[in-house]
Amino acid sequence: MTAAAQSSTANYQLPITKRIALYWSLTKPLQSGLLLATGLAGYMSARCPVFNMGTILQLAASLFLAIAGSTVLNMWWDRDIDAKMGRTKKRATSKGLVDENEVLRVGLILSVIGVGWAVAMDALYGLIVFAGLFFDVVVYSIWLKRRTAWSIVWGGISGAMPILAGRALGLGFIDWVGVTLALGILFWIPTHTLTFSMKFAKDYEAACVPTFPSTYGLGVTRATIAISSVLAAAAMIVAGYGIGMAWGFLRLLGVLSAGLLILAVVITFKPSERINFGLFKYASIYMLASMILLFF
Repeated sequence: MTAAAQSSTANYQLPITKRIALYWSLTKPLQSGLLLATGLAGYMSARCPVFNMGTILQLAASLFLAIAGSTVLNMWWDRDIDAKMGRTKKRATSKGLVDENEVLRVGLILSVIGVGWAVAMDALYGLIVFAGLFFDVVVYSIWLKRRTAWSIVWGGISGAMPILAGRALGLGFIDWVGVTLALGILFWIPTHTLTFSMKFAKDYEAACVPTFPSTYGLGVTRATIAISSVLAAAAMIVAGYGIGMAWGFLRLLGVLSAGLLILAVVITFKPSERINFGLFKYASIYMLASMILLFF
């Protein structure tokens, strides 16, 4: 019996609850949840949730399925390089705890259901959701991730699609506020991913995945983080003003943005492992807090 067949047999012998838990981990719930939050925030920036609860529930379900599907497909595609990196080698796909063909099927099924549901709700919304999945799986993961450090730009475009999709679903069209919100996410992603790539530089090197630190050095990487943080904060504040955010909330968004900028400046001029990890963590908190302010 081949190794793949043994893995498949072992997978089907697992209790159903264990298999569900393994596949749930492959959706990267925290990351998927944050992206889902941006989509919901985009919709709520255009429509009152109290009077549109049915649409919100369908938005949440369709968007989560599409995001989860693309994430599972990425796990399936990257299983070989994930096995070479310390932080990812324990993933179910890396350790062979799940059958790779079944992972592919699950990823495709989730993606098709999610995108199909989105298209059934609204053609424009569905098109944007599909674009996000396509950029994430095909352009970022399959085509560019192993070839160029600039793949993060296309990954960033993918990450910006949920908030644009939510806003477009609420309005029925794409407006400048939705584009600005998407730019805020796009510029925020380098702050998140580049700090991560500095922390786990040896892992990426072992897997032969090009990153900004390995390609351009730490100095350029830190400068890029600082610039992207400034642009992300500016875009979020402008978008907040554009949707008519109350002055108190807008001021709080400014305070949160100032924290992001301070950490970005510190990591540029006084870099340290502690500050780097602090910025990585704060970037996620900043984006989640920004989405909560948009909710209200």
